[in-house]
Amino acid sequence: MKFSGMLFCVAATLLVGCNSGGGSADSNRIRIEGSDTMINLAVAWREAYGKVKPDVDIEVSGNGSGIGIKTLAEGDCDLANSSRSMEEEEKELTKKNTGKEPIEHIVGYDALAVYVHPSCPLEEISLEELAEIYGEGGTITNWSALGGDDEEIAVVSRQNSSGTYKYFQQAIMEKRKYRLGTLDQSGSKDVVEFVANTPSAIGYSGMGYNKPGEVKMLKISLKKGEAAIEPNMENVKNGSYPITRPLMCFTAGEPEGVLADYLAWIKGADAQAIVETQGYVPLN
Repeated sequence: MKFSGMLFCVAATLLVGCNSGGGSADSNRIRIEGSDTMINLAVAWREAYGKVKPDVDIEVSGNGSGIGIKTLAEGDCDLANSSRSMEEEEKELTKKNTGKEPIEHIVGYDALAVYVHPSCPLEEISLEELAEIYGEGGTITNWSALGGDDEEIAVVSRQNSSGTYKYFQQAIMEKRKYRLGTLDQSGSKDVVEFVANTPSAIGYSGMGYNKPGEVKMLKISLKKGEAAIEPNMENVKNGSYPITRPLMCFTAGEPEGVLADYLAWIKGADAQAIVETQGYVPLN
């Protein structure tokens, strides 16, 4: 899956508290914070929506799902993009600060891909093996344990504010913590670039960040010896790829005004076509 488009991030220059529903009828400004995985998609949506509703001012920042959720909970943004679900304490904090229940809006789907350098002889890996590479006390530290060269594995991860970081931990390691010494990157794009320049590295990032020829996406099996599934749109749609997650937007309460209009547009045909062009899987 080819990743297209440069990374553009339009950060908010003013910190303005949201109205309780966000994007209220007397305002044409929507502030969006959150997922780095979704930043290119969010910017592409903003650019397309600007042609439909040029009078709506949309600000987009991608500092991580955790930052987006925290900002929403503090009442300082209208929409939090996230590649993970909200935790109970985050829901409670949002309700306490805004007086409204957070609402989850699924806007697409993503396959979390496992990347290695093209020179790596592996074509597939199991969830069990990934847990032993990434998990605390893991037994796999050298590529020779997986049939590769006698070389220490450079384990590439994300910073702990990332939704991808938390999703990977839950999906792969369950209750285990990450091992010490992981090479934590600030963004999805950074993970792929690090792997592309490091033959001994392994990393995880969204399927939409694939750079064919520069990195290789491994097929994934639930257990060693079982059939491994390729990360692609077809396998995400049919549910066979084991590391698939929804892409979400959160609001404090039911959206109103321009924010409600924008979310309705995101779930419509034009915006969902952009989901696919960005390398993710649309709702329908």
